[in-house]
Amino acid sequence: MGGNVGQPTGRLTLKEKLGYGLGDTASNIVFQVVINFMMIFYTDVFGISAAAVGTLMLAVRLFDAVTDPVMGGLADRTRSRWGRYRPWLLFAALPYGGLAVLAFSTPDLSDNGKLIYAYITYAALMTVYTIINIPYSALGGVITGDPRERASVQSYRFAMAMVGGAIVTALTMPLVHHFSGGVDGDLARGYQITLGLLSAIAVVCFMVCFWTTRERVQEEAGAQKQSIAADLFLLLANRQWLIIAGITFFLLVLVAVRSAVTPYYVKYFLDREELVSQFITAGMMAAVAGALLTNFLTKYLCKVRLFQLANIGVVLFHLLLFIVPGDQLVLAFAAFMLANFCQMIVVPLMFSMVPDTVDYGARQGGNKNMAMAFSAHLLVIKLGLAIGGAMTGWLLAYYGYEANQAQTAQALTGIVVLVALLPAVCGLANGVIIRFYRLSSAEMRRLHQQAAADTECPARKNTVAQKSDGKGGNEGNAPSAT
Repeated sequence: MGGNVGQPTGRLTLKEKLGYGLGDTASNIVFQVVINFMMIFYTDVFGISAAAVGTLMLAVRLFDAVTDPVMGGLADRTRSRWGRYRPWLLFAALPYGGLAVLAFSTPDLSDNGKLIYAYITYAALMTVYTIINIPYSALGGVITGDPRERASVQSYRFAMAMVGGAIVTALTMPLVHHFSGGVDGDLARGYQITLGLLSAIAVVCFMVCFWTTRERVQEEAGAQKQSIAADLFLLLANRQWLIIAGITFFLLVLVAVRSAVTPYYVKYFLDREELVSQFITAGMMAAVAGALLTNFLTKYLCKVRLFQLANIGVVLFHLLLFIVPGDQLVLAFAAFMLANFCQMIVVPLMFSMVPDTVDYGARQGGNKNMAMAFSAHLLVIKLGLAIGGAMTGWLLAYYGYEANQAQTAQALTGIVVLVALLPAVCGLANGVIIRFYRLSSAEMRRLHQQAAADTECPARKNTVAQKSDGKGGNEGNAPSAT
């Protein structure tokens, strides 16, 4: 039953890294609109209260507790001439783009009708996001087995994701205003046409990703497939994966809260509504730089140590943003950009650790269920987004936010707490959790060397698995800085 950790470890071409990255450009073109503009679209254009939006986001994303593991199991069991994961990119791209347009459409319905419409379209969009993003994420674990190349391809992925995000944040509101006939025009129409254009670009990017990537890492011949539930329970017994899941949860709460509140922060606290797109785009460009720098730094630093250092920056720069006065626009830009820069060093490292935990689990006698690991990881991502989105809506309501009005001092304080202080707290939580993660770069090299030796001498496999069951030395080794 043991999965084989021996894998093709050759260097990937730049073309394939860029092609793979285009998949997250596609995801991010729509996803960044959702996390940056959906809250303010629902409250200020669609006409739903902030509290109702918070409940909507929590309810819809909790539904993913069912769909995500099922999708992971289906992807792991897919067999086609294109591989296990790539076919899903091909067939889910068009539905993903179409549902993004529907989710940002405003039908002429009653208040209750609008709320029902929002639930249906948002739930459908998140379901198709699951169908396409889980196989896409798993693909990153099977195009190479080299831990350093995994970190490299993830840095390209998130650099290109942030490029897509920067395009979205730079163009969304100008396009919305253009297609609506001006700032005071039909914003509902503007959002709908804008999402149609952005979604078409996303579909093309998914197609390019499909045609430029290959699946190289194969599960061991004769590996037995259990039930989807058994795969999930085996994953939940992997302590290192659980640590990454905890980090992911707090990081995505940070992302959800800060992203949703940033337009409010610029519009009401900085009192510069015309700079919303520029402010968010500046953060995105800083994030691109962070992701690209990650590719360079992982050549010299253990990714666990690099994660720890970058996370310190996440905490410090969000604290700086918290104390910036509303009239210090340049300082607000700088703090926001530096926080995004450090965060986007952390993100690709976190994603590159997921396949490492799968390799670790395979050494303990499990199968290499890459899509199940990423589906459960995506579920944690959505849970973090759900909790963060719900907290944003509820806390805005608690602090007395009123749409399209001058805000009270209490409401302004709440906006700053959400955009800066709460993210700093999430960063502190991750600083504690990462101390328990054991799969340093040196440890992963050791695991892969053992796997290569097992290939030459299969009789060693059971002995190694018994020594790696979490009760021996592997779990107790501190992360290496090499």
